[in-house]
Formats: sequence, C-alpha cells, structure tokens
Amino acid sequence: MNTCIALLRGINVGGNNSLSMKEFIVILEDIGARNIKTSIQSGNAVFQSAEMSFSQLSQQITAEIKKRHGFEPFVLIIGREALEKAMAENPFPEAESDPASLHLAFLATTPKTLDLKKLDSLKKESERFYVSESVFYLHAPEGIGRSKLAAGIEKILGVPMTDRNWRTLCKIREMASGSKNYPQE
Repeated sequence: MNTCIALLRGINVGGNNSLSMKEFIVILEDIGARNIKTSIQSGNAVFQSAEMSFSQLSQQITAEIKKRHGFEPFVLIIGREALEKAMAENPFPEAESDPASLHLAFLATTPKTLDLKKLDSLKKESERFYVSESVFYLHAPEGIGRSKLAAGIEKILGVPMTDRNWRTLCKIREMASGSKNYPQE
C-alpha cells in the first residue's frame, strides 16, 4: 500500500463546491483507500492505496466527486516522499518561523517554460520565490491575499497547481508520518 496525500483545490470556498470531509472520506473508501485522515475543510487527506498511478487515482477521485456532487475540483495526489522532499528543499528556512507567510504550490507537471522576468515583475519587494520541477516556493511576509505574484503564478507557469502554507504542510506531514495522536478534523 502506498501512502498518498490528496490536495484538493477549489472546494468549500465562499459557499461554493461544498464537500464535507466526511463525504470525502466516503468517496476515498469507495475507491479502495484505507487509513484515511483528513485535515481542514479545504481538502487535505492522507490515506493508503494499492493504486500505483497517482494520476489514475486523481482521475478516480475527481470523477467520483463530479458524479456525487456535480463539480470537478482539481485533485493532486503526491506521495509522502514527495512531501518530505519538498519541505526539506525549502529555500527559505528562516521563513518557517512565520508559517502563514511561507507557501508551497505543488505543480501538476513541470512547467515547459519559465518566465522568471514576468514572475519577478509581479512580486512585492518583500516577497521571494523559487521554482523547482514540481514546487513553487513563495515567501510572502505581507500575506498572499493581495499578492499579485500569488494570483498570477499558475497563469504564468501554465500548469495546474495547488498551494498550502507551511503550517498546513506540517500538519499533513504529521498525518502522513502515521502519528497516532493526530486528531481527525
């Protein structure tokens, strides 16, 4: 069994695309997932699956949500090792002390082109970013709510992505580590 991390984008935002974590757990169980743990209503889950293809698993989850709830969220599945690697390679370790300001956007694929000049033109003076093959790292000390860079990343990179702040990633890592003390949300 593989340890899988599901990161959903675009659910439970502003009263749209409602999907409770209890309903999400049922969907995951119905496609064969086991030992499911969820975190916050924005769609984070850690589970065990025999499915070897994360892409196939993502498609199954998306199809089930569409069938049962009528909308198709972006679902990205990563492995525990990918999460650990992304966190270990954080280029802004000093920002970990302010976990709400540090964001990792997991990319569905490697961007074909990388317009660093365009990305740089959108960032505030206080913001820093780094792009790896699979993660866009953003340190935004003033927050991402009004960040033009945060708003424009996906369009400029040209690949689907989903973002989590450092605090949320630490919770997901704890769930994925098999901690028995992690509370179900």
